[in-house]
Amino acid sequence: MSDVFDPDETAYWRSQWNLAPGVSYLNHGSFGPPPRPVQAARREWQDQLDTQPIDFFVRKLEPAWFQARQRLAERIGADARNLVFAENATAAMNVVAHSLALRSGDEVLLTDHEYGAVQRIWRRAAESVEGATVGVAKLPLPIESADQIVDAIFSAASDRTRLVVVSHITSPTAVTLPVQQIAAQAKRRGILVCVDGPHAIAQLPLELDRLGCDFYCASCHKWLCAPFGSGFLYVAPQHHATIRTPLLSWGRLPPEPLQVWSDEFLWSGTRDPSAYLAVPAAIDFLDQVGWDRFRGHTHALAQYARQRLVELTGQTPLVPDSPNWYGSMAHVPLPPGDAPALQRQLWTEYGIEVPIISWSDRRWIRVSCHLYNTRQEIDRLVDAVRQLVYVRNAPCPLTPDN
Repeated sequence: MSDVFDPDETAYWRSQWNLAPGVSYLNHGSFGPPPRPVQAARREWQDQLDTQPIDFFVRKLEPAWFQARQRLAERIGADARNLVFAENATAAMNVVAHSLALRSGDEVLLTDHEYGAVQRIWRRAAESVEGATVGVAKLPLPIESADQIVDAIFSAASDRTRLVVVSHITSPTAVTLPVQQIAAQAKRRGILVCVDGPHAIAQLPLELDRLGCDFYCASCHKWLCAPFGSGFLYVAPQHHATIRTPLLSWGRLPPEPLQVWSDEFLWSGTRDPSAYLAVPAAIDFLDQVGWDRFRGHTHALAQYARQRLVELTGQTPLVPDSPNWYGSMAHVPLPPGDAPALQRQLWTEYGIEVPIISWSDRRWIRVSCHLYNTRQEIDRLVDAVRQLVYVRNAPCPLTPDN
């Protein structure tokens, strides 16, 4: 097991971020800070907006929006006409829930690995229609094959199931799910598929037009390293007429006429769109790194973190040790205990940012590895977990006096 980069190259890429000194930031999967070149691109757009807003909004915004969308589409294997920018994956998922009119008797089927906000979105959508329901497919543990997952999902489906909502890479468990197989099975059954994909952008090579899903919601501020507030919604061509923006404004600035579904999402009122327009800078940044090298390096770090934590805990992860099942995030069970308290102690006592997750009545650690992370930080994390979980909380040995 070895990193792709040598120490000098690792030091160079780490220097491209202005992270707080003394902090081991192992939580890129939650909030991924943009590197300096992306920050500079965003500031340049903001400067143009602040110094001459009429010129920016009336003359520059639309061409720049279309150009940024085209760059993103090329990177994720999509026809640009199938994409609109959204603030994040949650905003995109809300658009789908707002647009897909559920009927009485319809079921939306999730898995038990779905992100909490996604669960809330679809529960509210179902609650607004009498007789609509949300079902949950429980995936097998441990996971050993893609067929297991597909079988578990569609064993829970019925003739009432109208939509399956599934993560590409799960948030609480960091598992890469076989969404192409899920979409193919759903299509055979006449069921729509919406993919929650914020963790997949950059972690996985994507060809959205070939994936077979109906909708794909994603954030670009995670592994792609675009600014906070940048994401997108992908809509397969047969659903363009279905999608409606919850924020109705001009769409295109007058006198430009509305021509296609995506025009409604271009102008949603006066706002700062610099995060969207800086997405090409994030793509340029990872182009410089090399996408395969990025994936190889960050997976090697995640694999190292997983190995060290398994050695410490003696616990078994949910999936096999393979890049087919996890990418840049390691996910390992911990002994029972207070998850929020451990996360707080890791931060306050050691300066380590890493999520400790309560899921399926157990406590888990999810370690994100990006270009600025090092093995030394992982070693520091493992030592801190050892102290907090196994040294301080170790039971007192029995003696004749107790």
